[in-house]
Amino acid sequence: MNNLKRPLWMRAGWPGVGSAAALCALVGCQTYERAPLNLAEHRSAFSSRLDNTEAIERFAERLAKADEAVVERFDPTDGLTQAEGEVLAIFYNADLRIARLDAGVALATFETAGLWEDPEFGFDGAEILSPAGPFEYGLTLSLTIPVSGRLGVEKDRAGAAYEAELRRIVDAEWRTRAQVRSAWAAWSAASERLGLLREVVGQVERVASITDRLESAGELTRVEARLLRVELVETRANIAQAKLDEASTRIRLLGLLGLSPDSSVELVPRFSGVRDGDIETSVDRLIEANTLLAVRRAEYQVAEESLRLEIREQYPDITLGTGFGSEDGDDRLLLGLSIPIPVLNANRAGIAQARAKWDVARVAAETTFERLTQELALAKASFDAARTQREAFERDLVPMLDEQSSEVERLADLGEVNTLILLETVTRRFEAKSRLLDLRLAELRAAIEITRLLGPEEAVSPAPIDAQTDTPPQNTTDSSAADDAPAEPRHENEASQ
Repeated sequence: MNNLKRPLWMRAGWPGVGSAAALCALVGCQTYERAPLNLAEHRSAFSSRLDNTEAIERFAERLAKADEAVVERFDPTDGLTQAEGEVLAIFYNADLRIARLDAGVALATFETAGLWEDPEFGFDGAEILSPAGPFEYGLTLSLTIPVSGRLGVEKDRAGAAYEAELRRIVDAEWRTRAQVRSAWAAWSAASERLGLLREVVGQVERVASITDRLESAGELTRVEARLLRVELVETRANIAQAKLDEASTRIRLLGLLGLSPDSSVELVPRFSGVRDGDIETSVDRLIEANTLLAVRRAEYQVAEESLRLEIREQYPDITLGTGFGSEDGDDRLLLGLSIPIPVLNANRAGIAQARAKWDVARVAAETTFERLTQELALAKASFDAARTQREAFERDLVPMLDEQSSEVERLADLGEVNTLILLETVTRRFEAKSRLLDLRLAELRAAIEITRLLGPEEAVSPAPIDAQTDTPPQNTTDSSAADDAPAEPRHENEASQ
């Protein structure tokens, strides 16, 4: 067959077709499959999270093994306690779920960082229009050899970024536990205030019945009787507001726990005080254990590794190439070598930007410390003020009003009734106890805030969540995963190299 009448790929006789097919066969390409978002299915799982607590129980056991247990056994059948609520929040809280998935992204980057660039296959062909002209071609295969050490620094930076995500999870978990404690105290206070109001309504109704008898007997004017009935109407109206406060605090608490707002779980109130000696305000402890400062340290480490990477990228990598070609009927072996010369660019822009971000990360850590010391001082001042007022109410005012109420009741039993004094005693006693609730809540919240700012007593790892529920972290925050993170990266002043 005449060469000009043969198909182009037959005329070329080039082995590129087979080589390209072999390369395509060796490439491990991943596939994609659509996964539609199904919120209706998630709604069902969201509403029934406490129907099967087996996964939560296993999680509580893992916390116990990790010496991070907040409750020895998870059993909400007899009511959900605050300690069990903290376990539930760590497991299901929405913000924590997102934080763990963000850490999964950083982990995927860390596991795939530092890989060599893929080799490049090239083909050049030329068809000579002359009838006797041969088809000329060239096949090349090039590979970049990272002699600059850039890939190792990329791995270090990705490891630092993953460690920063782990620190963010620890900070989010610690902050969530504080939020649960504060929300639990707010709900407990709202529930107790609702009970106080119901008790007051009963007392005012009793006064109102006495008022009706006195008014009928002419011993009480209509103006005085109307005043008592007004108080009864207002107190009944206040119960509706108290019910709303109790419901809203309960819904917010359930949201922190990751439960549906219409969940029927029974919550066990907890409104305990703070013992003397429980509150510490050491700034040294804040520097050492505050979880947000740990995040800032990790972010500073990322900025430092980013600067190392940009400095390392100014050094060139070598690109080697080889191939096979044909020109004028002569087969040829092709060799190539290229290396950038860092004279005009030398990655100066990248280095300058990374150095500026490094300075930003340092100042961010310093200003965060300054802000946290202010927050600690304010929390301590709030705690001291609330405790002083609460002790005064408990020691003096509330017992005094209790005694007043008892004496008025005794006088009423003897038939010596002054309804206005009785009503004033009831209302003042309720106001004092309601104010005492506010002070106890303020004191407890300040103590919780101080504890949050000072951080955990010992360094902790992210909670060991697994993927056996509708939460999809895929073990990215297991304590074993934290061990995969690299050690503290070294500071390397490479600018002088």
